[in-house]
Amino acid sequence: MKFGGTSVGKPERMQQIVSLVSKETEPVIVVLSALSGTTNALVEIGNHIANGDRGTAKQTIDKLEKHYQDFINELVKQPATSEKAKAIVAEHFEFLNIILKISFSEALSKDILAQGELLSTKIFSVYLEELGINHLFLPALEFMTIDHYDEPQIGSIKVKLSQILNQHKDKKLFVTQGYICRNPRGEVDNLKRGGSDYTASLIGAAINASVCEIWTDIDGMHNNDPRIVKNTVPVEQMSFDEAAELAYFGAKILHPASIWPAQQYNIPVKLLNTMQPEAKGTTIAEKAAGVGVKAVAAKDNIIAIRIKSSRMLLAYGFLRKIFEVFEKYRTPIDMVTTSEVAVSITIDTDHNLKEIIKELEAFGTVEIDKNQTIISVVGNEISQTELMVKKLFGSILNIPIRMVSYGGSPHNISLLVPAEYKNQILQQLNKGMFGLE
Repeated sequence: MKFGGTSVGKPERMQQIVSLVSKETEPVIVVLSALSGTTNALVEIGNHIANGDRGTAKQTIDKLEKHYQDFINELVKQPATSEKAKAIVAEHFEFLNIILKISFSEALSKDILAQGELLSTKIFSVYLEELGINHLFLPALEFMTIDHYDEPQIGSIKVKLSQILNQHKDKKLFVTQGYICRNPRGEVDNLKRGGSDYTASLIGAAINASVCEIWTDIDGMHNNDPRIVKNTVPVEQMSFDEAAELAYFGAKILHPASIWPAQQYNIPVKLLNTMQPEAKGTTIAEKAAGVGVKAVAAKDNIIAIRIKSSRMLLAYGFLRKIFEVFEKYRTPIDMVTTSEVAVSITIDTDHNLKEIIKELEAFGTVEIDKNQTIISVVGNEISQTELMVKKLFGSILNIPIRMVSYGGSPHNISLLVPAEYKNQILQQLNKGMFGLE
């Protein structure tokens, strides 16, 4: 059971987690994110230190410490456990104050970012202790590891975690951190943003869990973005493939990488709402609920790159050479379309963009369009579904489409549009594809 930042962000939320966990009949591993707002504050502290602005970093540290002191004062009431909670907060903020005097490095930045999950889990463990709930505090840094390519070592995780669990067969409740891990050098590292979902999925795969539950503040994966479109509905069931497409192309409720371990080991994933635990949420499993459109997602900050070359017509290996440029700079490609004289590609980062453009110019004229959005229409076998394309394009006749990706996956049709049309196209698709105003 993984609980995100908003699910642990207030003392009453932690109390709610205890009531949810207490209802379980099976042994449970609870994965916690940092308290909401903490990771952003820690990023800010790291940035201030990196820029030499230690005064502002100190102000941010003090403000965050006050937040944690208020939090534990409200959560933990008994003198003995209250002292323990205060000591935990003091220890971690002493560390943050000490680093103000240390020269900044990438490794130090990772240590700073780890403090949020370490604090939330230790505080939760003390709260469980106060309630007299038998549990084991399970440090993620003892089993969660990544390799030189930042990929989790699922085999190693499985072995280490099994050894720990076998030593504590009497325990039915375990508490661990999401997001954080160790790299091959033994340093504290992380699974990048949204990594707590990834942690939960990896643990689920490693222990062959009956289910991996992701608890957030929304009742499952919705058919559209509820922040933009008024009338949306949760999707009760979808396949791993459908969920992976939606997560990758912008559905914020689930981290894209977190589908892979669950799918590999066939562990069902449930997306549930901490604020509405009785809601059905969304179940992600091997099989789809049926053929047809399930949901629409939008991925922002897309850059479109067009390479035009009259030599391309007869050039053997042209595409390979272009892809090698992106491989060299470790830049993933989202969409690709080709014609006889041009290739259009989209990427979601401007990191190394100047170097990429410079190398691509050796092959032809390069044009860049920034501020684009990928709109993905996702569902089981929709690219083979009759009238689907007619219905889709009939819903968006008045919107300029920059690129279309159709047929690459049977579960996804993607459109590239200028970012300013994002809200309009999501609303029109809600009406045209789902009949929801």
